[in-house]
Amino acid sequence: MIGSVALRRQIVEVCRRLYDRGLIAGVDGNVSARTDAGRVLVTPAGMSKVDVRAEDLVEVSTESPARRGFRRASSEIAVHLRIYLRRPDTRAVVHAHPPVATGFAVAGEGFEGCVLPEMIFQVGWVPLIPYETPGTEALADRFEPFLATHDAYLMANHGAVTIGPTLEIAHQRMESLEHTARILLTARLLGKVNVLSSANVADLVAARERTLGSGLYPGCSMPDDRRSLR
Repeated sequence: MIGSVALRRQIVEVCRRLYDRGLIAGVDGNVSARTDAGRVLVTPAGMSKVDVRAEDLVEVSTESPARRGFRRASSEIAVHLRIYLRRPDTRAVVHAHPPVATGFAVAGEGFEGCVLPEMIFQVGWVPLIPYETPGTEALADRFEPFLATHDAYLMANHGAVTIGPTLEIAHQRMESLEHTARILLTARLLGKVNVLSSANVADLVAARERTLGSGLYPGCSMPDDRRSLR
C-alpha cells in the first residue's frame, strides 16, 4: 500500500525521468496513478513535466474528470480513465512521445514481430491505435478493442501509452518501448530483422507467466514462422 504523498512523489519522479531520457518535450505527455482510495492522481494540463511538483497533481474520480486541486487535469484524462475502467489490474498509466517509437506510429506501424526476448517478457505485442483527435472521448473509444489484452500501445501520429500494476512497471515499459524501437530501426538500416521461432516465444511466455503470475500476453505475428523479416 502506497500513501498518497509517496505516490505523488513517485509521479513527479517519473515525469523527471521521462524528460531526462528525452521521451517527452515541452508540455508533452502525462502520467497518472490510481490511489488506494480508488481515485486517480494525474499530471496537470499545460505544464512541462520537468516542472511538475507534487502539489500540482490533480485528483479525479475514476468515473468523472471533476477535480480536486487548483489546476486542470491533463487533456488526455479520458484515455486514462477509460483504461482504469476496463483494466482493474492497472494502477498506473504513462503517456509520452518517445521519438523513435512515435516514428513507427507515424509510419503506421505497431510492434508485431517477435524479435526481442525482453520486449516479449516485459511488454508483449504493441498494437497501433488508429488516429483520433487527442484529448477526446473518441480517442479513448479507439483503445477499446485492445485494452483487455495489451499493456502498451502506439497511437497513430501521436505517441505511446504504457500501463502497469505499479507506476514503476508502467514507466519501465515506456523505456523498453523506445529502446526496442531504436534496436528495430538499427536492424532495418542494417538490412535484416531476425525474428524468434514459435518455440522460443513459447518459452518466454511461460517464463513471463511464472514470474509475473499472469497469462496476459497477446502474442506477436510470425507469418509462415519465417526467421527473417525485411
